[in-house]
Amino acid sequence: MSQPYPFKPPLRPEDERTWSILLHLSPVIGFGLWAPLVVWLVFKGRGPFLEHHAKEALNFHITMLVAALVAVAGAAVTFGILTPLVVIVVVWEIVFAIIAAVAASRGEWYRYPANLRFVS
Repeated sequence: MSQPYPFKPPLRPEDERTWSILLHLSPVIGFGLWAPLVVWLVFKGRGPFLEHHAKEALNFHITMLVAALVAVAGAAVTFGILTPLVVIVVVWEIVFAIIAAVAASRGEWYRYPANLRFVS
C-alpha cells in the first residue's frame, strides 16, 4: 500500500549543519529572507537542529527587514539625518548572521539577540 506522502528520511547531522550555515549567510550572499523560508518549508520535520536554525534565521531576517524599512522611512522623513541608522541595521544583520553561521558550524543552538518571533 502506497503512502500519500512519501517518507522523507531525517538529514544527517553534517547536512543539517551545512544547511544551517548557508541559510544564516543568505543575506551576505544576496538571498535575504528567502533562503531561510525555502529551507524551513522544504526540510520541515527532517531535523530539529536545521528547523530551529531556519526559524531563527527567518525571524531575524524579517525583523531586520522591518527595521530597515523603519530606518529608510525615518531617513526620508528627516531628510537624511537618520541615514546612518540604515547603515547600522545592515551592519547589524551581517555581523549577527556571521556569528550565527559560526555557531551553527560548531553545532550550537543559536538564538539571535533582539529578535521578534514571527514564526515559532
